[in-house]
Amino acid sequence: MNGDDDERAFFPERPVRSPAKAVAADKPHYLGHRDRLRERFAAGPNTLPDYELLELLLFRLIPRADTKPVAKALLARFGTLAEVLGAPIERLQEVKGIGPAVALDLKVVAATAQRMARGEIASRELLSTWTQVLEYCRSVMAFEEREQFRILFLDKKNALIADEVQQVGTVDHTPVYPREVVRRALELSATAIILAHNHPSGDPTPSRADIEMTKLIIETAKPLGIAVHDHIIIGRKGHSSMKGLLLI
Repeated sequence: MNGDDDERAFFPERPVRSPAKAVAADKPHYLGHRDRLRERFAAGPNTLPDYELLELLLFRLIPRADTKPVAKALLARFGTLAEVLGAPIERLQEVKGIGPAVALDLKVVAATAQRMARGEIASRELLSTWTQVLEYCRSVMAFEEREQFRILFLDKKNALIADEVQQVGTVDHTPVYPREVVRRALELSATAIILAHNHPSGDPTPSRADIEMTKLIIETAKPLGIAVHDHIIIGRKGHSSMKGLLLI
């Protein structure tokens, strides 16, 4: 190479990016999407589909990743937002992108929602807020993988005294002991109860065993001045009321 040659010929020039453009180029694509989704939520949360609400929740739980694929994978696996929050921690972790910490955080959100639903019926006359009672039972029982027998204990004004799970069974059976139900009602000075249990199969239709067990509880409780207002059966897609079906 002679001295007259321009050494730049060996190092082709490249345009120099300004600092602002460099930052923009390095900015992850999902950050702008997050901002837009937050704006849409602020303008009206009811317009967002389930996957976008789940995305918003995952923004905080998974701060440095695109959460849309994770949200859609969760819904594809479990079906609905309620079923995602109701899923056990172990099953949540089977979805790519969901580790132990994120799964636990989702269960914290689920517990918060259940506590809010319970607040809707606390210290209120339950028979006049029946929709809230059903929503509460659904939030705490619909997506359990085993049968759960729950009792709502009421005072003489039909206000909630206590809400307790008396028994947890298998996927299709829960042992229930009428004398234990009545004994606990007497301990709490309850004058009425509402029975509730879930069917993990999803079908809330009362079985013959459900009906017979409910009638036995009614027969045991009635002489002691304890009324059984209803027995609610919760499924994934709905509920049944034995009183509404004229079974009790």
